[in-house]
Amino acid sequence: MQSFSFNRATSINQAAHLAAAASTAQQGAQVRFIAGGTTLTDLMKLGVETPTQLVDINHLPLADIGPGSDGGMKIGALVRNSDMAHDARLLQAYPVLSQALLSGASAQLRNMATTGGNLLQRTRCTYFRDNVSACNKRQPGSGCAAMEGVHRTLAILGTSDHCIATNPSDMNVALMALDATVHIHGERGQRQVPIGEFYLLPGQTPDKETVLQPGELITHITLPPPLPNSRSGYLKLRDRASYEFALASAAVVLQIDNGQVRGARVALGGVGTRPWRSPEAEKVLIGSPATALTWKAAAQAALQDAKPHPENAFKVELAKRCLIHALTTVAQTA
Repeated sequence: MQSFSFNRATSINQAAHLAAAASTAQQGAQVRFIAGGTTLTDLMKLGVETPTQLVDINHLPLADIGPGSDGGMKIGALVRNSDMAHDARLLQAYPVLSQALLSGASAQLRNMATTGGNLLQRTRCTYFRDNVSACNKRQPGSGCAAMEGVHRTLAILGTSDHCIATNPSDMNVALMALDATVHIHGERGQRQVPIGEFYLLPGQTPDKETVLQPGELITHITLPPPLPNSRSGYLKLRDRASYEFALASAAVVLQIDNGQVRGARVALGGVGTRPWRSPEAEKVLIGSPATALTWKAAAQAALQDAKPHPENAFKVELAKRCLIHALTTVAQTA
């Protein structure tokens, strides 16, 4: 691990100032905020992340869950995953979020991992985590060893000729289906970004994963009020029952009235270069009868643009079946 400076922020403004000042003083400086550190410290040990400065934000007042101004919920960036998963208000209004969180990592990691850290979770692609392999995400312009290498667990949606790395998060898939908003604080002020616009596709610049600018800090997320009379759920398919990343997952929110789908939100995990919202599936669902044929058609639409590689071609059918099962299960509870 390379040496770095360490600062503890005592206010949100100070945290943003410390990060922005370091980035300005030393062009190309890597400044990272650290809270739970469950991903960052791991990548630092591997030499993948080499920050010149860490800004500890654990003492900032960002660890609360409470009602939002519009009847939804506000979740601080420092809320631990375990606290979010077991919050009674979130369990009742947004069960898909709790289910997604509890399907991820281990109990010990969930006790440390934070909302903000999870939003910025890095890929588990083997070549990204290996400093001797070519990886455009880690070292722009070096190539992508995964294209011709081991890519069984990697993405089939949103890929480019420069990167096929999968976004690993479960929480963020649920947040996509819930239409969350990410609230950001920087030296230039505050801004709000819908989660659907927060993540960037790899394109020709896979090293740029989000719209965050140097020095900007995530302060909280907000969830809109639940769709009236809706039900939600999360299904995760993986190689083993615990402490494993998704091969395919689905977050589903459904409004069903008199056997018809009145509202739907669908997001997929384990198959996209970012948490993958599927407007194609939602278009099929809304206004259609709540039947097995509709679920099948929605799954077909969700994967119509998949571009698999030889080892992960199985994910196309797996993701379809995952979504069909998730829709079936949620519809039965509606």
